[in-house]
Order: sequence, then C-alpha cells, then structure tokens
Amino acid sequence: MEFLETPEGQLYIGVAVGLIAVCAAAYFLFSSKKPKDCLDPEAFKEFKLVKKTQISHNVAKFKFALPTPTSVLGLPIGQHISCRGKDSQGEEVIKPYTPTTLDSDVGYFELVIKACLLNGAVGEGSWGKLPDTACESHIDQNYPNYDSGEEPYELVGSMVSDPLDEYKKAVVSIIEEYFSTSDVEVAASDLKELGSTEYHPYFVKRLVSMAMDRHDKEKEMASVLLSALYAEVISSTQISRGFFMLLESADDLAVDILDAVDILALFVARAVVDDILPPSFIMKAGKMIPEASKGFEVLQTANKSYLSAPHHAELVERRWGGSTHLTVDGVKKKIADLLREYVKNGDTSEACWCIRQLGVSFFHHEVVKRALVLAMEIRTAEPLIMKLLKQAADEGLISSSQMMKGFVRLAESLDDLALDIPSAKTLFQSLVPQAISEGWLGASFLNSPGKDGEEPGKNDEKLRRYKEEVVMIIREYFLSDDIPELIRSLEDLGLPEYNPIFLKKLITQAMDRKNREKEMASVLLSALHIEIFSTEDIVVGFVMLLESADDTALDILDASNELAFFLARAVIDDVLAPLNLEEIANRLTPNCSGSETVNMARSLIVARHAGERILRCWGGGTGWAVEDAKDKIQKLLEEYESGGVINEACQCIRDLCMPFFNHEVVKKALVMAMEKKNDRMLDLLQECSSEGLITINQMTKGFGRIKDGLEDLALDIPNAKDKFRFYVQHARERGWLLSSFG
Repeated sequence: MEFLETPEGQLYIGVAVGLIAVCAAAYFLFSSKKPKDCLDPEAFKEFKLVKKTQISHNVAKFKFALPTPTSVLGLPIGQHISCRGKDSQGEEVIKPYTPTTLDSDVGYFELVIKACLLNGAVGEGSWGKLPDTACESHIDQNYPNYDSGEEPYELVGSMVSDPLDEYKKAVVSIIEEYFSTSDVEVAASDLKELGSTEYHPYFVKRLVSMAMDRHDKEKEMASVLLSALYAEVISSTQISRGFFMLLESADDLAVDILDAVDILALFVARAVVDDILPPSFIMKAGKMIPEASKGFEVLQTANKSYLSAPHHAELVERRWGGSTHLTVDGVKKKIADLLREYVKNGDTSEACWCIRQLGVSFFHHEVVKRALVLAMEIRTAEPLIMKLLKQAADEGLISSSQMMKGFVRLAESLDDLALDIPSAKTLFQSLVPQAISEGWLGASFLNSPGKDGEEPGKNDEKLRRYKEEVVMIIREYFLSDDIPELIRSLEDLGLPEYNPIFLKKLITQAMDRKNREKEMASVLLSALHIEIFSTEDIVVGFVMLLESADDTALDILDASNELAFFLARAVIDDVLAPLNLEEIANRLTPNCSGSETVNMARSLIVARHAGERILRCWGGGTGWAVEDAKDKIQKLLEEYESGGVINEACQCIRDLCMPFFNHEVVKKALVMAMEKKNDRMLDLLQECSSEGLITINQMTKGFGRIKDGLEDLALDIPNAKDKFRFYVQHARERGWLLSSFG
C-alpha cells in the first residue's frame, strides 16, 4: 500500500483523519478466537493513529489504537491485514501488511511501512511519500496508553532508533557467531538476553534466509537451532509466523539464491518432520499465498517432493548430511553404548561424564530405563547400575522427575519386557525399594499408577495373558502378512471384550517400526472392522491410545503426527466415520495432547487430495491399497453388468484375495444396481452368499455402508431410499443380513 501525503497534509487511511481501515482476509480459515469487533473479514474497520516513528527517509512505524486498552487484534498466524488509502491521484489503494506486534500487545497494533514506487501512479518514476504525522493533532492525548513523555514530538534531522531495526542487527551477530561455534546453548542464551520476544518471527526468517545462502552444514545447523529454541525460547506461533514471512519473501529470495524454492521447501519439510511446524501449516499457508508466487511453489514442493515421499522423515533429516542433528534413535544408541561400556570398565565418574556430554537432560529418563533393563539382562551388573544411578542423582545429573519418569516408563513396558526376561517383574519389584531406601527415587513412586508394572486392571491374570498372546500374534503378522491367520488366532482367544486393547497394542507396535508395518496395521484394521471388531471397539481403542499419547511420545519422536495419520487413515478407509472423531475428542480430557492429535487428523482429512495422500503416507508397504482395491472391484462389476458371466465375476472377487474387503463389493454392487436400474447385481450377491464367498458379516457391513451414506446418495439417485428398502427386504428374505441390522 502507498501511504501518501495529501495537499492538505493530512493522512487519508480509510475515511477519517488519522484512522486506518483494516480487514483480515480469509480470517475464519484459522481461528474463531478473536476479540469481538476488532476485525471483520467482510468489511474494513477504522482504527485511530496515535503515533508515528520515523525509521529512515522512506520507512516509518505507525501505531494504531484498538477499541479498548485491553483489546487485542486477534490476527491468526500466517495472516495479514488489508490496508486501504488513497494515492496522489485520489484513487483508492488496498495493500496487505503483516503487523509487527502480537496478541500479547494489548490495546494497540503497529505497522512498519516503506514508501515505494507506485505501480499505478501517473507518469514514470513517481514515488509515494510517507505521511507526515509530526503535527500535534496526530498524537491522541485521550488514548488510554498515551505517554506525555512522547511530547513534544518532532524530527530534528537525526534518525530515530527503531527497536526492530536494533533487534535485526543483534540477531545477525548471534546467527553469525552460532555458525562459527555451533554452540546451541550460547545462541539460545543470547537470544533470551536480547529480549524483544515479539520480534522472534524475524529471527526465524533471518536465520533461515542466511543459512539458505551457505553450505549444507549451516542449513543443518539452522534446523537444529530452530528445534532447540522451539517452545523454550520461541513459541510455536512465532515459528509459524516466521516461516510465513519467508514464504512471502520467496520471490525476493529467488533473485539472489538460485535454488531458493527447493531449499526453502526443504526447510519447511524439515520443520514439519521436526514437529516445530504442524502439517496443517502447509494447507493453511497455501490458502493465503498467491498461486503465482514462489511461496506457493515452495509449499507444493515441500508437500509433493518431500513430505509425500516414502520414508520422507529419514530422507528430509539426512538431506543436509545430519552433521549436527542427533535423532532420538541416535541418542538411544549412544545411551546403550555408554552403559555397556560402563558395565565393562566400572568407571562411574566416566559414565556420568559421558551422560553429561550427551547434552539431553530432558531425555535422561531413557538413561534410567535402559540402565535398569541392562541390570535385569546382566544380573552381575546390577550393583554397578544401581551405583551409577545413585551417583547421577546425588550429583544432580539426573533430576528426580527424570528418575521417576524412567522408572514409570519401565513399569509400563514390563509385560513386553517379560517376553524376553521372564523374571522382569520380580526383578523390578526388588529394585524399587532399594532405590527408595537409598534416597534417589522418590517414595511417591509407590503411589503412582503402574508402580508394580501394572495399570488398573492388569492384576487380572486373564488380561495379562491376553496381552502376551496378542503381542506374539502381532509380531507374527508383521512377519507373515497373513490377515486370515491373524483373524483366526484372535477368534481362538475368544476375548472380544479386549478388542480395544488389541488395537492399542497393534498401533503402538507399528509406530515403533518402519512404514511397512504401519501400512500393515492400517490394512489390518480395515479387515478387522465389522468382521470381528465393532466401531465402538475401534473408537475405544483410539481413545486409549490418545490418552497415553504423552507417554508414547517419550519413546517415539513423531508419535503425535503418526497417531493423527492412523486416525485419518481409519476415516479414509471407512473404518471410522468423520463423526467418530468428534466422539473420540469428547471422551478425552479437554486441551490434552490427544485432543490436538484429533484436530491434526481433521486437518489432514480436509486437505486437498487428502484421500490419495493419506493412503500413500506410508508408501503402501504391503502392496495393497484401498483405492487400488476399489478400482478393481468397480471394473469387475462393470464387466459383469455389461454381460459377463456370474461364475467369472465370482472368480474375480475370489482372485482379489481380500475377503475382509468384500463389503466394498456389496456396496458398489448395490449402488450400481440403483444407477443402472438393473437388479442383475442381486443375482451376483445371491451367488456370492450361497458359495460363502461373501460372509454374512461382510454383507451386513456393505448394506450398512449404503445406509450411512443414503442421504448423499439420494442427491444423485432420487429414488435411492425406496430402492434401498427393497434391497434390504430382499436380503432379509434370503438370509444375507445379520438379524441385528436395523
């Protein structure tokens, strides 16, 4: 936008002197938590100009008052406001700007504006001027935050120092020093001491833009520093705003940096993989960035070339060599190595020094857990391990909370551990009293859930045996990929009341493995649904998973993202209906991490090309994908409908080798019968039922799927409801459906 001085020397922004008209474009795309009447996505609003600070000859900062001293602008991350004014010809001009203030700044907001060449000005080389607000009338003495020290306000020829300008200069020095020393802690400390937290988005932008023009080492260092600063120094909101500013400036960056689009796309993808940007950022930012811009190209590249690729997390993390990046798996390996070395040499001081050198105090619970497991595996090492943990606690190397967390994590995994160390539970129960008596484990551990390696209900011997059995069944399935055999094994157990526990175990084990096993877990859920699992079983199982999400995240780096993908995949595969996500969210504690995961799943589902992306998120590791199966079913039914032979169609269904997905055959056959007004499909279903090719459960599920989508189907087939009632009656008369079908 061009802010121009009128002949009368007055500032025209909107329609009143010293007022600005503002609207937030596409405001409701992001949040509804805005203060009432501060922003209106449909109309411009006016705000009083209370101060102008001249930064340079053509740059100034303008401060505008909000309606009340406690009002906040309420502008979401990645959003801008549109400012309206008049140019030198009296023509209306609308330009977008991003405020330099945050919602933590109450009662006002600020814009930094540069006068630039007028694209629509009359005559070549016309330049806009900054509005002159030095006159007394533009400082509102009735403004609630008015400071009398600001008057008299006049420019005397020297440049007014701007806090943002000073901040930018300071962060360049911090970044240069960090690139020289690789010292994350010093950089974080310097940034904290600098203060001016409202400007941290500029730090994100400057750090990435400086790294983009350097070697891979500096790019990797920049990503590592952002991960280290996330939440501790720079908030998630500021990270998102910083990346959005980078996207806005991508066209400028591309002028100086040859591969700017690809490099910035990789930074965005890395931020998503490192969990400092939510996956939904790409979708949301894409709605705000012009499609013809380089910023939009960056988002497309990040999504399609990096985040949608098989094994994308490993690919993205290693793209710049991982020269400074230490993954969770890497930390675990270092911990295991140092503990085994300690057991060999018995040097407690050296072991403590090695733990300290890891520089991961927030991950010391893993040291505790692995040390205790080692003590159980190597019985002669128990005295050394207990000595090490005691010394680490006495020195303050491992905090009491990390010590407690390590014991709790081990207690929760004792059932699985007992498969490899049969006496694990007995050994654990002997270690706890010793640790408490020596003073390095708090006595409050005895009051914590799972203190004996048992969750509520685990004392039930039947449940314990069930968990042991299903762990073995799941491991065998991951090796054999034999779904019918797994279903038979579960039916042999005869404990359907524990189905939610099976789901929790299945997904938890898959999350800690490769993409192949994750894909296999999702495929298995589709097979189990209705066949032996009810929708309620699935819902309860996911609730149990989400309730333990915080604990799972301690062992699995991307636990929240992966759970969100499992939820979204369940919806895409028709295992859950979208409304089931609401039901799951309602069963969780408000504002817990599990609720955030459900919201993330919703964002994944509503994204463009969501179905295809989610189906391919793990690479289709088992060679089977829902969309492929649907295509094959559609083609075989069309072939049969156009004059094919019933026996041939049945053989084609049999050749699919997916009896757990035959409900899709039923659904598509019924829809085709409605569309073609040809009941020939009923003959095929009769044959499939008579041969036992489609079970009564799968037949019922297929009819249920039609019933659930009948309202939408009726929009395309007006008599769909009447036809469906006829088909249900026909099916009941022939015994195709379970008596419980309503």
